[in-house]
Amino acid sequence: MTKPRLILGSGSPRRRELLAQIGIEADDIRPPDINEDPHPQEQPRPYCIRLAREKALAIPAEADDIVLSADTTVALGRRILGKPETAAEAARFLYALSGRRHRVVTAIAVRRGERLWERDVVTQVKMKSLSDVEVNAYLSSNDWQGKAGGYAIQGPAGAFVPWINGSFSAVVGLPLAETAQLLMAAGYPLYKDAS
Repeated sequence: MTKPRLILGSGSPRRRELLAQIGIEADDIRPPDINEDPHPQEQPRPYCIRLAREKALAIPAEADDIVLSADTTVALGRRILGKPETAAEAARFLYALSGRRHRVVTAIAVRRGERLWERDVVTQVKMKSLSDVEVNAYLSSNDWQGKAGGYAIQGPAGAFVPWINGSFSAVVGLPLAETAQLLMAAGYPLYKDAS
């Protein structure tokens, strides 16, 4: 039986690295081209789930291919903190998160043919109170670029996060346990039979 092709519907190098941790290398990488603007009054979790699903559906694939897409959203209360456009916006996000708890929602969608498997993982994250020096040093590293909420826990901003409750890999961008489950449900052979 031939292994189905796995298409990663994401341009994120972090998602590729996370998949490699569990021994998976995508056969193809196809970042989706969709509008990621939230709908009016849309809450962070439904927004994130909708984007992961829309990304999975937007990727061209053969009937037997498996498409894996994900979206990570930083939620401060009911506010969605997306990817900042400028250093000034990243600074606003960091000051808003400073000294507070927030949620990181990562939704995953796996599609094979007409079938869709979905999960979402919510992780609580506490950011310490940040000084102007810390914020400015982080902004000058440019690590905030392309990161939801204006920070990446696996980069220098890891020094700002004393506590998380939930999945570290989900905060980075792909909850590995849940992703493995969905891929197996879709018929992707994750583990070779040792017998």
